[in-house]
Amino acid sequence: MATPEKEQHSYEGETFDKDQSHDNEVILDTRSPGVRKIEAISSSFTTTSLTILFVGIFLASYAYGLDGSTRYVYQTSATNSFEVHSLLSTLNVVKSIIAAAAQPPMSKAADVFGRFELVTFSAFFYVLGTIIEASSKNIQTYAGGQVLWQLGLTGFQLLFEVLIADLSSTRNRVLMSYIPALPFLINAWISGNVTSAILANSTWEWGVGMWCIIMPFVCIPIYVALIMARRKAARDGKLVGIVSGSKNLSIQGKLIWFFWQMDVIGVILLTAMLSLILIPLTVAGGVKANWQQPYIIIMLVFGVICIPLFVIWESKFARHPCVPFKLLNNRTILAGLLMAMLLNMTWYLQGDYLYTVLSVSFDESVMSATRITSLYSFCSVISGVVGGFFIRYIRHIKWVAVTGTFLYITALGLMIKYRSAADNGHAGVIGAQILLGIAGGLFPYPVQALVQAATKHEHVAMITALYLTTYQIGSGIGNSVSGAIWTNTLPAQLEQNLAPINSSLAAIAYSSPFTFIAEYPMGTPERSAVIEAYNYAQRLLTITGTCLAIPLIIAAFLLGNPRLEDTQALDSAETSTQGTLNEHQDDVETK
Repeated sequence: MATPEKEQHSYEGETFDKDQSHDNEVILDTRSPGVRKIEAISSSFTTTSLTILFVGIFLASYAYGLDGSTRYVYQTSATNSFEVHSLLSTLNVVKSIIAAAAQPPMSKAADVFGRFELVTFSAFFYVLGTIIEASSKNIQTYAGGQVLWQLGLTGFQLLFEVLIADLSSTRNRVLMSYIPALPFLINAWISGNVTSAILANSTWEWGVGMWCIIMPFVCIPIYVALIMARRKAARDGKLVGIVSGSKNLSIQGKLIWFFWQMDVIGVILLTAMLSLILIPLTVAGGVKANWQQPYIIIMLVFGVICIPLFVIWESKFARHPCVPFKLLNNRTILAGLLMAMLLNMTWYLQGDYLYTVLSVSFDESVMSATRITSLYSFCSVISGVVGGFFIRYIRHIKWVAVTGTFLYITALGLMIKYRSAADNGHAGVIGAQILLGIAGGLFPYPVQALVQAATKHEHVAMITALYLTTYQIGSGIGNSVSGAIWTNTLPAQLEQNLAPINSSLAAIAYSSPFTFIAEYPMGTPERSAVIEAYNYAQRLLTITGTCLAIPLIIAAFLLGNPRLEDTQALDSAETSTQGTLNEHQDDVETK
């Protein structure tokens, strides 16, 4: 039987085939050019080029990880040299907003233009921001450089997760997703040595500026691997017909094509929504007076107004929506997004003031306190890699994630008891942080992989961006709640406990705890009174975190449990059986 002849047609810049054996049937390939390009390139990777790519991802992750941890220290030196700290909190807020709001538009750009182009985009802003920051002479220029650097960093972090999803099977994805996290096993212990050496022998400007040379260099293997695969795909004819839909359009036509492909209105509404909601949460924190400021109220009101506007635009008017709402009917995706948010909410409730508590209540040294606060990330990477191998063997994720949530809430519960300086409190805090880290390796990355597996390849970048965005939203909410509890309970407790000794010390103990503990060592009545106040505030923080972790367990039980295959996407992705109707697959498949 002869194969039906096909004709090439175009519609709004998209190419499609018309099967002439069905005159009234038009098959439109609605996938964006970037997705079609990476699918063609992915199949052209050889063992050599794939190895080069993953080595490049590891090197780049190592570089930006070490840069980020050391740049945080240099930030203190920089603001001291400028003799102004007023913009520092605002800078941190803007950086956190960028980390959340930039994810969806960047994923859209990766789909429309391609992964290679996003590497270039990220590297450009990373280097430009670093140069501006290192050469800054005032806090305003420094802040501008940090914003551009954060934009590049966010692009790298998203891109690496998307590239791993592009090139790994669902069976191996959890294991491969830990490649960008592996450098933390080293950086957690050496970053302090690096900053000490730089500041002792040079300046903070060089400590920051050297990364504008290092980062492009470590990105070379990524470029080489992508170019090798793209050339092979071109030689094999896999890129034929995959061109930008705007190639033959006029300038006006190109602008219209870009407007619809990038969903400009949707991106603006989403960015405004996230910014106008997260900025008040982060800036106001737990200070009651801040929440009464008119600008806080106005931003929240307009942020909430943007929510229905965004939903209406995306569901009714957007031709290529940046958030495909049909995916949100999928129970696994909804549960996964909820888990991402709850994870960071609960983590920051116990983690925001951990360093201060270790110094004040347990009299830990700077190095000891720093290492204890790093235990979560260190242990989570180790347990995550082990969990990745286990998931690869059993081909299922759900029950690993459920186990992780139970261990997580157990660790939070242990903190209720051990976040005081009672007998064995020191060992208890360390043990709880280790258990929290083990739990943290068993569900954040696995759930991300499960959410990706619930979508087709053309939606992987966007769903990954949504997952990381909700993760950042959880950070904002967690910071706000922990700040509210801390600022509304600790001052009163300090005044009450120090009143019989010296009530004037309460303000110093609250605003400058490190200055206070330098003057009042362990065993003094003043220090004991402050420790008692800290115990009370910490108990409230850990109890709140433990209670909020209960929905985390419920969400884990709502996850689907498909069998992971040796393919990039599951056949059941985005089908009715993979969505809210997926009752029969949840728990029974073991092969």
